[in-house]
Amino acid sequence: MLIPKKNRIAIYEHLFREGVMVAYKDFNAPKHPELESLPNLQVIKAMQSLKSRGYVTETYNWRHYYWYLNNEGINYLREFLHLPVEIVPTTLRRAVRQEGQRPRPKGFGGAPSGRPEEDRSTYRRADGFGGAEGKPAGAGSDFKPEFRGGFGRGAPRGGRGGPQ
Repeated sequence: MLIPKKNRIAIYEHLFREGVMVAYKDFNAPKHPELESLPNLQVIKAMQSLKSRGYVTETYNWRHYYWYLNNEGINYLREFLHLPVEIVPTTLRRAVRQEGQRPRPKGFGGAPSGRPEEDRSTYRRADGFGGAEGKPAGAGSDFKPEFRGGFGRGAPRGGRGGPQ
């Protein structure tokens, strides 16, 4: 499909900026939801072209196309759009921590905040849960389960040579 160069550049710039592109599978839609000046069909066909060249990975789910830019696609778009190496898609940027960010709760790595560590260990070793006062955990040595067949696949069936 012939796509005007200014539209193709707008699609590629958006893809490079975000790292992903989403389009609803509606070839007759007058405009794309994110690129409102472009028809949805042109966005789908431009992305289909990049997919056939191996620059994006396509996922289709619930009438939506999802395209993810891969490393070869990043290099291709960098050359096509004449961008320096320092500029990377949003999906590859690390989140920048801000100074005014909320501090983590004190008990983040260990026990829940407000409770000492020993509460957890005493709960696990409390009577009836095994391991307390030298009692072994689990079923005793005198436990002998019996399996007599019953319901479902193991049910005894008569006739036709099945298990009795």
